[in-house]
Amino acid sequence: MAAFCRGRHRWKRNTYFQIITRNLTGKFDYDLVVIGGGSGGLACSKEAAQLGQKVAVLDYVEPSVKGSKWGLGGTCVNVGCIPKKLMHQTALLGSAVEDAKKYGWQIPGPVSHDWSTMAEAVQNYIRSLNWGHRVQLQDKKVKYLNLKGRLVDDHTVSGLTRAGKETILTARNIVIATGGRPKYPTHVPGAVEHGMTSDDIFWLNESPGKTLVVGASYVALECAGFLTGLGLDTTVLVRSIALRGFDQQMAGLVTDHMRDHGTTFCWRSVPRRVERLGSGELQVTWTDTGTGQDQVDTFQSVLWAVGRAPETRALGLEGLGVRLNQDTGKILVAADEATSVPGLYAVGDICQGRPELTPTAIRAGRLLARRLAGQTAQLMNYDNVATTVFTPLEYGCVGLSEEEAESKHGKDSIEVYHAFYKPLEFTVAEKDASQCYIKVVCERGGDQKILGMHITGPNAGEVTQGFSMGFQWGATYRQLVETVGIHPTCAEELTKLNISKRSGLDATVTGC
Repeated sequence: MAAFCRGRHRWKRNTYFQIITRNLTGKFDYDLVVIGGGSGGLACSKEAAQLGQKVAVLDYVEPSVKGSKWGLGGTCVNVGCIPKKLMHQTALLGSAVEDAKKYGWQIPGPVSHDWSTMAEAVQNYIRSLNWGHRVQLQDKKVKYLNLKGRLVDDHTVSGLTRAGKETILTARNIVIATGGRPKYPTHVPGAVEHGMTSDDIFWLNESPGKTLVVGASYVALECAGFLTGLGLDTTVLVRSIALRGFDQQMAGLVTDHMRDHGTTFCWRSVPRRVERLGSGELQVTWTDTGTGQDQVDTFQSVLWAVGRAPETRALGLEGLGVRLNQDTGKILVAADEATSVPGLYAVGDICQGRPELTPTAIRAGRLLARRLAGQTAQLMNYDNVATTVFTPLEYGCVGLSEEEAESKHGKDSIEVYHAFYKPLEFTVAEKDASQCYIKVVCERGGDQKILGMHITGPNAGEVTQGFSMGFQWGATYRQLVETVGIHPTCAEELTKLNISKRSGLDATVTGC
């Protein structure tokens, strides 16, 4: 105890000395210190360094409850977009092997998947990205510190190593970009002890086996989709609706497709407890809120996908007067990413009201760096950012959902053009295309400005990305249909839309 107290007093003396020195000289160790080595933080730090700023990045990953840990790059690189898309692709390849037989490929014997081989390949690629980020920081002369950062005051950061050794840094400006981590439903007995989250599933070296996915967010559905695609018995427990915040007609098409291709859905279901049996299996009890009846089944793994919480608790924000949303714990920021404390900024998932998307964090980080360096006054435009849900049948969208358009403009003031279509790839393979659908929501009057675009189908993300540029610049329905399509593609179907929901006509595309 005495040694601890002496160390604590030394910490206080060292910190106090550095703060006094800074105040007397007006000099800082760095122009910018970034806490968090994810997409937003890395983009901000590298941009600032290129503009001549002296920059340091602190990044430290607390292992998950299950002990999963990873390197530099944040959620997207390690436990999000990158491994998710690679495992999604793995599942698509399995489906393509089956399709190939219809196209004449001779494939002897049954096709099976080896999780360990996939996991090793995916994890090796992630590690290469971790290393690549470190090299990029070094090349751009950004100081990388594997330290857990905490704010001492508005210009001072304390960084601790895993062993507890402290480093004090001072900076003219500080950017917080620590992102978020998955939540556990701690009120459910056995949830933490026997479950895992998206922080763990991508780092499993062995197959999770029969899996229960609890939640209906895009994370839940994407994971359930690729697990089913890899041949695993997968069940999704849904409390209310799927893909909250997305167009609900499109969400229904996504879950219908997943159901038709082997994923089991238990709707209106609330988990009650998870118990480990003597066999090692997990017995899960949940309640069907429609009937009030309890249901019980056994699984080898339980994946919780019930939301994410911002990494703000250990940063010392409230002691400095940084305003937080009391419901979400996220940081309240202005249009220029400034917090309520001068000199402190935040970017990415940790900010209230920002899309939890990697590209928005990257662009916001870069623009913030340019503003802090006096290069521009441009603010990040968070409106109408395109996104895609990488379920087995992808769902891409940009702009308003049909529900949002009705709420904002009134049902009589919008026109919805739509079509069910069949990708050419599905024909010879005899694949069901009943959930391949396009919807474009427009203003009803004037030039019929497009308010929202939605598509379910193969490569929906690639399709949405291209059309989103026109959408950002105020594209109209007339401009859309006057665009000559590329034949034969799924994207082409958007340029051929001519049936409105209001007309009541059959929206099924036939022939060319």
